[in-house]
Amino acid sequence: MTASGRSFPRILRLALSDIVARLYLALCAVLLVGALAVTVADSSDESMAGVIPLLATAPVSLVLLALPDNGAMLVVAVVIGAIVNATIIGCCARALRRGGGSTDMAS
Repeated sequence: MTASGRSFPRILRLALSDIVARLYLALCAVLLVGALAVTVADSSDESMAGVIPLLATAPVSLVLLALPDNGAMLVVAVVIGAIVNATIIGCCARALRRGGGSTDMAS
């Protein structure tokens, strides 16, 4: 349990159930599938299509890109980066919808 009384899986489920987070995950999935399709179809090994999903899931995917050099690591970095970013997006969207906080930035 966390300090607020909510478990991590519950927070993750609530964050990823938000429509904005799901749209972000769908966009990342489309970008990843498109990049993989272009990379498979390109036989010259000069494809830069993998950069777009990495940038869409930055900064987490860029940190994970330091893992061993392998084609599967690109997919792992993008998937984990998308999930982390979608969780943050979902939590922020829920907090903005909930409101209730003061608008005074000084306090």
